[in-house]
Amino acid sequence: MGYKASPDNILTVEKDPYSLCQTKLQELLRKMRSEAGLRQADLAQRLGVPQSFVSKYESGERRLDMVEIRQVCLAVGVSLAEFVRRFEESLQ
Repeated sequence: MGYKASPDNILTVEKDPYSLCQTKLQELLRKMRSEAGLRQADLAQRLGVPQSFVSKYESGERRLDMVEIRQVCLAVGVSLAEFVRRFEESLQ
Protein backbone atom coordinates (compact mmCIF):
# COMPACT_ATOMS: atom_id res chain seq x y z
CA MET A 1 0.00 0.00 0.00
CA GLY A 2 1.24 3.45 -0.84
CA TYR A 3 0.13 6.93 -0.03
CA LYS A 4 -0.84 9.58 -2.52
CA ALA A 5 -1.56 13.27 -1.99
CA SER A 6 -4.90 14.39 -3.35
CA PRO A 7 -5.33 17.79 -5.03
CA ASP A 8 -6.27 19.13 -1.57
CA ASN A 9 -2.97 17.77 -0.14
CA ILE A 10 -4.80 15.12 1.86
CA LEU A 11 -2.99 11.80 2.01
CA THR A 12 -5.03 8.87 0.80
CA VAL A 13 -4.14 5.19 0.76
CA GLU A 14 -3.56 3.72 -2.68
CA LYS A 15 -4.73 0.15 -3.02
CA ASP A 16 -2.03 -1.65 -4.96
CA PRO A 17 -2.63 -5.36 -5.64
CA TYR A 18 1.09 -5.79 -6.25
CA SER A 19 2.20 -4.17 -3.02
CA LEU A 20 5.45 -5.08 -1.34
CA CYS A 21 3.67 -7.47 1.02
CA GLN A 22 1.95 -9.30 -1.82
CA THR A 23 5.19 -9.53 -3.78
CA LYS A 24 7.03 -10.93 -0.75
CA LEU A 25 4.24 -13.45 -0.20
CA GLN A 26 4.45 -14.65 -3.81
CA GLU A 27 8.24 -14.93 -3.56
CA LEU A 28 8.02 -16.97 -0.36
CA LEU A 29 5.41 -19.34 -1.77
CA ARG A 30 7.61 -19.95 -4.84
CA LYS A 31 10.71 -20.38 -2.69
CA MET A 32 9.05 -22.91 -0.38
CA ARG A 33 7.88 -24.97 -3.36
CA SER A 34 11.34 -24.86 -4.86
CA GLU A 35 13.02 -25.78 -1.57
CA ALA A 36 10.73 -28.80 -1.36
CA GLY A 37 12.04 -29.86 -4.78
CA LEU A 38 8.62 -29.55 -6.37
CA ARG A 39 7.49 -28.25 -9.73
CA GLN A 40 4.20 -26.40 -9.91
CA ALA A 41 2.59 -29.53 -11.34
CA ASP A 42 3.92 -31.64 -8.44
CA LEU A 43 2.54 -29.26 -5.83
CA ALA A 44 -0.76 -29.00 -7.67
CA GLN A 45 -1.07 -32.79 -7.60
CA ARG A 46 -0.45 -32.84 -3.84
CA LEU A 47 -3.09 -30.14 -3.37
CA GLY A 48 -5.57 -31.82 -5.72
CA VAL A 49 -5.84 -28.73 -7.92
CA PRO A 50 -4.85 -27.85 -11.49
CA GLN A 51 -1.30 -26.62 -12.11
CA SER A 52 -2.80 -23.28 -13.16
CA PHE A 53 -3.99 -22.77 -9.55
CA VAL A 54 -0.38 -22.79 -8.33
CA SER A 55 0.76 -20.66 -11.24
CA LYS A 56 -1.91 -18.06 -10.57
CA TYR A 57 -1.17 -17.61 -6.88
CA GLU A 58 2.59 -17.56 -7.48
CA SER A 59 2.15 -14.82 -10.10
CA GLY A 60 -0.28 -12.79 -7.99
CA GLU A 61 -3.21 -13.35 -10.32
CA ARG A 62 -4.99 -15.17 -7.49
CA ARG A 63 -4.79 -14.63 -3.74
CA LEU A 64 -4.91 -17.40 -1.18
CA ASP A 65 -6.92 -17.39 2.02
CA MET A 66 -5.49 -18.72 5.30
CA VAL A 67 -6.93 -22.21 4.82
CA GLU A 68 -5.32 -22.46 1.37
CA ILE A 69 -1.98 -21.17 2.68
CA ARG A 70 -2.09 -23.82 5.40
CA GLN A 71 -2.73 -26.51 2.76
CA VAL A 72 0.24 -25.29 0.73
CA CYS A 73 2.42 -25.35 3.85
CA LEU A 74 1.40 -28.91 4.63
CA ALA A 75 2.06 -29.96 1.03
CA VAL A 76 5.62 -28.57 1.07
CA GLY A 77 6.41 -29.75 4.61
CA VAL A 78 6.55 -26.36 6.33
CA SER A 79 4.50 -25.52 9.40
CA LEU A 80 2.15 -22.57 9.23
CA ALA A 81 4.08 -21.00 12.12
CA GLU A 82 7.36 -21.32 10.17
CA PHE A 83 5.71 -19.84 7.10
CA VAL A 84 4.49 -16.82 9.07
CA ARG A 85 7.92 -16.36 10.66
CA ARG A 86 9.62 -16.41 7.28
CA PHE A 87 7.04 -14.08 5.80
CA GLU A 88 7.50 -11.56 8.63
CA GLU A 89 11.29 -11.75 8.21
CA SER A 90 10.96 -11.04 4.49
CA LEU A 91 9.13 -7.80 5.27
CA GLN A 92 11.90 -6.39 7.46
